[in-house]
Amino acid sequence: MTNPFPPTSYPAVNTLLAEFLASVQATLGGDFTGLYLHGSLAYGDFNLQTSDIDFLVVTGGHLSKEAFTALKDMHTRLFASGWAWSQRLEGAYIPKNDLRRHDPAHIPIPWLGVDGHFTLETLGSDWIIQRWILREKGIIVAGPPLKPMIDPVSADDLREAVRGSLREWWSPPFPSPERFENSECQVYAILTMYRSLYVLEHNRIASKPEAARWAQAALGDPWGRLIEEAAEWREGKKFDRLEETMEFIYYTLEYCQ
Repeated sequence: MTNPFPPTSYPAVNTLLAEFLASVQATLGGDFTGLYLHGSLAYGDFNLQTSDIDFLVVTGGHLSKEAFTALKDMHTRLFASGWAWSQRLEGAYIPKNDLRRHDPAHIPIPWLGVDGHFTLETLGSDWIIQRWILREKGIIVAGPPLKPMIDPVSADDLREAVRGSLREWWSPPFPSPERFENSECQVYAILTMYRSLYVLEHNRIASKPEAARWAQAALGDPWGRLIEEAAEWREGKKFDRLEETMEFIYYTLEYCQ
């Protein structure tokens, strides 16, 4: 079992990951198989102001109710610990046998939201995309290599996963439409749309900056200006482009048909 610390180039993130790793290993014991990173850390476009720490814990099997409760208590303590980045963790606990390929009928798995909410979730089509990222770009914090544990994701499967994710999460009627009045949600929606369009065009996933550069050049205005503003947004800055954001969502959904 490898332990390539420091796993990232961010000291405060590495400090949190060391604490998280020790805690999760102590909590799961023999059920622990590995801890891995995906998302912006894996792609090298981690933003100290806006990014989350996207993680995957691979377990030996499905966890008991007692293990779930122990993990929930562990994450509650970690969230309230005051450690830098402790409130930006987001990720899943997936049994090794369930990791190999996406099964829409899988048993719900433990999931930590970035708000600290720990629950059981059924993973959607977006986890086909996450499997691609983990297999091709994932960072090992502790555990064996990921590639032997995840089947290759074909270009067709990747495109269909993007279409499925857009249908599941972004097709109207929108749940809680008031959330789009939030600056961060508008930016996230725009980012998701142009990265989805990139996958449909290129059959692979790109970093946020690479996808943004392509989208600005390929789509032109008005979407180019909207994407540029979203890419430059920073937390605490006002972003009020609700009408354009909604139009870009509809444009992307229509493109996917």
